[in-house]
Amino acid sequence: MVKPIFIGGEWRQGRGPVRATYFPADGSLNAEIATASAEDVEEAVQAAERAWRAPEWRNRMPHERAAILYRAADLITRRVDELAALQTRDNGKPLAETRGLVLSAAGTARYFAAACETLDEALPSQRSAEFMTLGVHEPLGVIAAITPWNSPIASEMQKIAPALAGGNAVVLKPADATPLAALALAEIFEEAGLPKGLLSVLPGRGSVVGEALATHPLVRKISFTGGTGTGRHLAHIAAEKLIPTSLELGGKSPTIVFEDADIELAAKGVVYGIFSSSGQACIAGSRLFVHASVYDRFMDRLLQLTRGLRVGHPEQPGVHMGPLINEAHLESVAAFVEQAKAQGGEVLCGGERLTDGDLALGTYFAPTIIAGLTNGSSVCQEEIFGPVLVVLKYEDEAGLLAQANDSVFGLAAGIWSENFRRAWRIGRQLEAGTVWINTYKKFSISAPFGGFKESGLGREKGRLGVLEYMQQKSVYLGLSDTPNPWAE
Repeated sequence: MVKPIFIGGEWRQGRGPVRATYFPADGSLNAEIATASAEDVEEAVQAAERAWRAPEWRNRMPHERAAILYRAADLITRRVDELAALQTRDNGKPLAETRGLVLSAAGTARYFAAACETLDEALPSQRSAEFMTLGVHEPLGVIAAITPWNSPIASEMQKIAPALAGGNAVVLKPADATPLAALALAEIFEEAGLPKGLLSVLPGRGSVVGEALATHPLVRKISFTGGTGTGRHLAHIAAEKLIPTSLELGGKSPTIVFEDADIELAAKGVVYGIFSSSGQACIAGSRLFVHASVYDRFMDRLLQLTRGLRVGHPEQPGVHMGPLINEAHLESVAAFVEQAKAQGGEVLCGGERLTDGDLALGTYFAPTIIAGLTNGSSVCQEEIFGPVLVVLKYEDEAGLLAQANDSVFGLAAGIWSENFRRAWRIGRQLEAGTVWINTYKKFSISAPFGGFKESGLGREKGRLGVLEYMQQKSVYLGLSDTPNPWAE
């Protein structure tokens, strides 16, 4: 049976080609979905335009919009195990990880529900005997939200929740490979009482659905998470239309181990920072700089921990790493490893596809550590988006900073040191939107997230994240009987 999609608040068959999605763990069929067409995009955007302008939404009090988000959060929490299993089927992440992502999505909805209730403030910015000015924030309108395949449900809620909190309508295009969680969110918001038309979910090719959505004249903001190349293309579209855009793009994040680091803590943090999600994370700590004085001791422990990781079926308990998203992506990761070898890199562990037993049915790649390269090598400069860590030795702080910042990306960075004064000083000099000190991949919905340089534009999350989906208006109230100097 072909699964329907959510167009303008109605469940029906999309007019695009039927596409199948598969479980990366064993290649089995997840679902067949009739994807959206350009005509479906037109209907969804028109419905969204009518819905956000309708008095019953436009005039709805913030606490009433918040109530819908709270209900959605409760429904997600109630279905956490079901949604985690669905997310695992979608992209192959272990169940423990996808359960965390589902709960994160619920937390995001609750957070922006609370934030929504604090935004309805018309604060005077100037008062005089003649006039008073008030600053207010109003919705932008129709939001195009385009999300990636690596953490769908969390990424999707980070766009849907603040956009709805700000009074907008959202047309969501999930990644082609992972539409199931997005369609489940449509069910949840429908059950939560979201008025019809304020959310559409349109699976399909980016070149068809994403392009039609981004270029539509009624779309007033593009919010995108994904690859830098696509982000650059969408930024051009937004520039031509003179509309705002939020872009959360790629990364090649440096992690630094200083000579005074807690070796055990740092080694475990580095392993988690690169190999969780099988390295399929824009924030993965994929470039590791280790001080020469502790290099050998640190590497011994790092390799020991890496070789002890359990790679296996994501539905099995205790698995650290599941499969990569698909065959094409596995081949891309393997090609980067071959590039590293050709450039003189030494593969210290991993570096190959795993095919033992049932692993042969899926797209599993061993956790890989490579040494012997310079920071200028292609595998140190390009985003691999897989379980591949490149290790570099350093001796002086000045050279370290130059190398760590020598990247077109600037999404995240990690520092391991017991000297917090130095960690703070280095952290302030790193060109990255997020810096972790003695931890990695910890998140708070209240902390803004985004990148420097080619890692993106704008910020998601945080209370002010709602304002990314709103525009400010100044209103002047005349207090004098004389409207202007000519009337005197």
